[in-house]
Amino acid sequence: EVMDIARESQSTLEQYGAQPGKASFANNCLLARRLVEQGVGFVQLFDWGWDFHGTTAGNDLVKRLPVKCAENDKSVTALLRDLKQRGLLDETLVVWGGEFGRTPTSEGVGKPGRDHNHYGFSMWLAGAGVRGGSHYGATDPVGLRAAEDKVHVRDLHATILHLLGLDYEQLTFYHNGLDERLTGPSEASVVKEVLA
Repeated sequence: EVMDIARESQSTLEQYGAQPGKASFANNCLLARRLVEQGVGFVQLFDWGWDFHGTTAGNDLVKRLPVKCAENDKSVTALLRDLKQRGLLDETLVVWGGEFGRTPTSEGVGKPGRDHNHYGFSMWLAGAGVRGGSHYGATDPVGLRAAEDKVHVRDLHATILHLLGLDYEQLTFYHNGLDERLTGPSEASVVKEVLA
């Protein structure tokens, strides 16, 4: 039953851009709301097709990136609005991001594109105690490197765990003679500036 998004109203389907019976990120966003509504504790959505190196016409910044952004803007906005209207956003943490950022330039030839970048990238969080309508940190003027209020991935993980109600310092497991933590062996800090 919960998987059948055709049970939703036509206006809800339109808000998400969802089409029952077709595979799409919009359908998955609507399904995510339905799963959260049913008490599922963790839902992960994966959206393929963001690898815009510019090596072919199908993965350039000029034609393909605006299409991907428009698809995500519509469905993710509907998901956040829907969670908020149903009173679920206060207890649901939404994390949007990837495993790395993008360079401001491309090494390849052909269409305009951007390469992988581990020196600076953006993520966003919503709900579950996140201070809405704010931003934290910045890259340099060309978007190559994190330059202001840098957040290490272990600090991001500590912050996410904190927002989930977990003390990252207490989450350890013994492995090869060491007490390992989810945030790694180095020190981590919760980024308090993003908390409500």
